[in-house]
Amino acid sequence: MKKTTLFLATGFVLLWNSGFIGAEYGLPYSGPFTLLFWRYLALTGVILLYLMARKRFRWVGWKVAAPNMLIGLLAHGVWLVCVLLALDRQVPAGIVALIVALQPLATGALSGWVTGEPTHFYQWLGLTLGFLGVVFTVSFRIDFDSSASVFGYLIPLGSVIAITLASLMQRRIEVKKGTRKLPIDLALFYQCLATALALALPTVFIENLATQWKPDFIYTMIWLIFAVSLGAYGLMWMLIERIDATRVASLFYLGPPVTMFMAWLAFGDKVQTTDMAGLAIVFVGVVLSHWNREESRLK
Repeated sequence: MKKTTLFLATGFVLLWNSGFIGAEYGLPYSGPFTLLFWRYLALTGVILLYLMARKRFRWVGWKVAAPNMLIGLLAHGVWLVCVLLALDRQVPAGIVALIVALQPLATGALSGWVTGEPTHFYQWLGLTLGFLGVVFTVSFRIDFDSSASVFGYLIPLGSVIAITLASLMQRRIEVKKGTRKLPIDLALFYQCLATALALALPTVFIENLATQWKPDFIYTMIWLIFAVSLGAYGLMWMLIERIDATRVASLFYLGPPVTMFMAWLAFGDKVQTTDMAGLAIVFVGVVLSHWNREESRLK
């Protein structure tokens, strides 16, 4: 890997996974829905200003906008709502990251049903082993005498389901002939707009838009908007231009250990031996899911 690519990959991993830490920093000042509403309202505005300045903004019609808005609602809205709800229930950030790391495995295993592309045995085996690794880790963390604890650790599975569905929908758009694909910036605008609109209802009616506009909250929001949502996303597409998408996707598997380390530095979260054992099992699942693909490249 070239130095520039390595630098971009390192920056992406650090910025992307700092989102878990930033979210936990922001939660004392607002509810999960409100924090995300402000984030995506501001993000929608920033992208709109950029598109207008570049004279790229346009209405594309519901036939094109609707699928992109649904993808955004799942990949941004539901995904992050589940993450924040879990963090709000005191689930450690590193464990949340470990659970949502199942998404690339699930997408790889299920993509054949959507696109007609073959799904090999090792992908299913990798997904199964990854799931077992997560179950192993979480089983030592859950207080089974508390329904709230059990529910808290199950919430991130909603993130996995939502972003897997969004990824499969996006993949179908990519491979289906005759489907109109939007430029990245315009697609991101519609995705963020849908997320902000969907979050408005629970923000107002459940959390009453309650927000403590303290400096720490404002700094956190600036970081989440520009460093995570725009910075990490931009680095991801720069990486895709340099290396294949599969290798970029594999960077998401660095999320759990990086997030665990960040959470230890930021909040003193302790990493248990069972966390590392579960992480190792998930890693083996990741290797297996790529095994057949690597073999086919060598032939």
